[in-house]
Amino acid sequence: MNKRTLKNDFLQIEYLTDSLRIMGLIPAGKPNLLADISHIPPIATPYGDFHFRGGHRLWHSPEAMPRSYIPDDDISVTDLPDGVILEAKTEPGANIRKRIEIRLAADKPSVTLIHTLINDGMWQVELAPWAITQFRLGGTAILPMPVGNAGAAGLLHNRQVSLWPYTRINDSRVKWDDQFVLFKADAMLPPFKIGYFNSTGWLAYWVDGILFRKTFDVLPGLPHPDNNCNAEMYCGDQFIELESVAPLTKILPGASVSHTETWDILAGLDSLPEEIRQAL
Repeated sequence: MNKRTLKNDFLQIEYLTDSLRIMGLIPAGKPNLLADISHIPPIATPYGDFHFRGGHRLWHSPEAMPRSYIPDDDISVTDLPDGVILEAKTEPGANIRKRIEIRLAADKPSVTLIHTLINDGMWQVELAPWAITQFRLGGTAILPMPVGNAGAAGLLHNRQVSLWPYTRINDSRVKWDDQFVLFKADAMLPPFKIGYFNSTGWLAYWVDGILFRKTFDVLPGLPHPDNNCNAEMYCGDQFIELESVAPLTKILPGASVSHTETWDILAGLDSLPEEIRQAL
């Protein structure tokens, strides 16, 4: 893996030049927050071997084999004054081209990521940009839940969750609460995955006194994959993922769709919002 670095006084970002990955998210004076799983054997597909590697990647949803697992190890890199653009070759079979634009703030520990899917094929396709961030274990994922009435009379549902077949509802790592679902990222199998429509537009991970928070646009009323999920979390025995999912979009030939995340780092329990401190 060939790495390059973006850096300010607060944060260092490491990205690959031979795969569409961000492998390092390193607050000043702290270890890398992201997981490195490059030791895991690749998955064989009709298009070649797919390497998970770890860190942050861009997929398109809904997940399917082999479409989601087309290799992304041939990319170009374009430097920007405040960041970089990573762009993979057009995927064989799917004819989708993936691009991640990374912009590092100059004066704070904050990064903006613009994830773009481009349809290089001859037909319209329906896909959703899917931004997946893998963290090392040992922390706590914080999933804010909708609160309050969905209608004036309080008669309508205000929450729904999707659970995957391997998820155990009584997994000892999860704490179900009204305002937050908390998940302790300990190594355990079977894996646990949850998805839901997140009306707050943020997900967080607390580890070693550092809070990572990703924010994204909330677009209610538009269809999302996985039973209308715009946020998902997965944890196995080697990493935990925080995932944001854009709406399903019909992309015409030559057109594109983009999905933006902002990453912010907060250090120290005193800097956390009161409701998160109480939850932890």
